[in-house]
Amino acid sequence: MKRTANLDETGRSPKNAALHWEAIDWWQVETFIKKAQARIAKAAVKGNKKLARELQRMLTHSYYAKLWAIRKVTSTRGKRTAGIDNEKWDSSAKKYRAVSKLEKKGYRAKALKRVYITKSNGKKRPLGIPTMTDRAMQALEALALDPIIESISDKTSFGFRKSRSCQDAMAQLFSTLARKTAAEWIVEGDIKACFDEIAHEWLLEHTPMDKPILKEFLKAGYVYENQLFPTERGTPQGGIISPTLANHTLNGIDGLLRVTIKRKTIRRKDYYESGRQKVQMVRYADDFVITAKSKEVAENVKELVGNYIAERGLQLSEEKTLITKISEGFDFLGWNFRKYDGKLLIKPLL
Repeated sequence: MKRTANLDETGRSPKNAALHWEAIDWWQVETFIKKAQARIAKAAVKGNKKLARELQRMLTHSYYAKLWAIRKVTSTRGKRTAGIDNEKWDSSAKKYRAVSKLEKKGYRAKALKRVYITKSNGKKRPLGIPTMTDRAMQALEALALDPIIESISDKTSFGFRKSRSCQDAMAQLFSTLARKTAAEWIVEGDIKACFDEIAHEWLLEHTPMDKPILKEFLKAGYVYENQLFPTERGTPQGGIISPTLANHTLNGIDGLLRVTIKRKTIRRKDYYESGRQKVQMVRYADDFVITAKSKEVAENVKELVGNYIAERGLQLSEEKTLITKISEGFDFLGWNFRKYDGKLLIKPLL
């Protein structure tokens, strides 16, 4: 059916928008999206970038994906918080009519509304609030980007990933350290202002998604006290696509360590004992732990990681990135890990 200004993508009039929204078969919507994402992931794994791009384009232009994106942004805790345009999609009719706003052609992202959230240590963390339309566009693009990023993600990365959790990261770290032959040295990694400092140039060159749309997300700027500020670095904190972009930026650290071992740029005996690998990483978002056999190896690993993320515009926090012996203990994800008398002890931080 030919589309007109009075018809949506299904050929239905938005006059009864509320009824149309409430009649949506969400099982059918999700089934379509899962199949589309599986095809994208399959193409990415096979290295067929051209097919993956075409499948991404088809998904982000689909009616079902747009419906899902709108439900996504209107089902979160931030649904009651408007962006700079003060628009909220707080009714079924508004949600259904929003489908027509998710057009990629001529898309221009609006500036973020900057607010500051007080952290537990008393410091304030900046948060950018996109408009509802921009949130939905980010959710739409994330649908097509996630399958590719998942297919290339580090196996020991657990933050902001489907079917993975903080508990999985804890279990992985426990199994790594609990062995009698486990490494005795730990690199406690913390990346300084990760979301704020990622280089736009790197993202625009290496992210497998629509580049003009990504540029709109990154360069939208933010408004604070009625003044517009440009954004030259970082991803939009508060944006739905930001965790995926951050994971994409940090992916490859595990592979870097494995390649380094294979090439023997650091002595092989420093990594192996009785056939067991000594350098292993567990990462949750921008926090990570890497094990090492000796302090010397730990220092080399820290330098390797620092150089790797520097290419992406990031730096390790000198204050929080520590090299510690397991007997002294270290903190990770709200827990303290320590080995005493050959046994691994884990206690919650107070």
